[in-house]
Amino acid sequence: MKRILIVGSLNMDTVLEVPYLPRAGETITGKNITLIPGGKGANQAYAAGKLGGDVVMAGAVGDDSFGDRLRANLKEVGVNTTPIVEISGVPTGQAYIIVDDNGENSITLIRGTNGEVTCKMAESWKKYIETCDILIMQLEIPLDTVLYVKNLAVNLGKTVILDPAPAKKEFPDGFWQGIDYIKPNETELSILTGKAIDTKENIINGASEMLDKGVKNVIVTLGEKGCFLVNRSVQKFFPAEKVKAVDTTAAGDCFTAAFALALSRGETEDEAVNFGQKVSSIAVTRKGAQTSIPDASEL
Repeated sequence: MKRILIVGSLNMDTVLEVPYLPRAGETITGKNITLIPGGKGANQAYAAGKLGGDVVMAGAVGDDSFGDRLRANLKEVGVNTTPIVEISGVPTGQAYIIVDDNGENSITLIRGTNGEVTCKMAESWKKYIETCDILIMQLEIPLDTVLYVKNLAVNLGKTVILDPAPAKKEFPDGFWQGIDYIKPNETELSILTGKAIDTKENIINGASEMLDKGVKNVIVTLGEKGCFLVNRSVQKFFPAEKVKAVDTTAAGDCFTAAFALALSRGETEDEAVNFGQKVSSIAVTRKGAQTSIPDASEL
């Protein structure tokens, strides 16, 4: 099995359960509040570890109880947390997640130590980049650090997977060059391209635009509808498993982690996409981020 390195964010999630998502200026009464380990990077590392992968997590936490809990949670599923840096005087990253009765959510991020992940820090992780086979990143740490790590990995011939969330409109020149896979959802692809992504044709056109920028493969996730895999030779739709969603938090992270894990086991892209869909379909039937992730025996 190949080794997976995740470079990215670690957050403590404060999950607020509400009957519906409030409108601007509206006050509603919530139903429950829970603290759950999260962060896109940590979610992906936790999922890949819990599913049996050889996983290393690199990022930063504060010298607080949240940072201790996040590292301990990853260690419980076999993730190597040695590269995680503890920063004094800066709080661990946090996310405030509002989840409604239909399982839909809205999220506000407080970057904390995630905003302190610098290129200098990433340089200290070079040995982990050199010894990994697959690198996963997101956009919850500074963009220049993501670019720096991506370039190191591409130059070393690693498989690079980027979850472009939270999506941004502007990127440095050459940012997309050499990335093997990106996994935007419809909204994120619309932000990346500046165009509406509301039909099959628009999805393929948007993905093709990302291919023109240097990405090798685009996987566009469509929630309960499924996903598209688009590259220079394939435009393929994969229907989703039919389940009743309770909470969609971390569903995309589960997909990314499971997809990478399948690739690490030598499976084909189609098999990896199907495995990603299966794992995320279980995750949405449960509440929370890392608390919703299944293990290998459940699959």
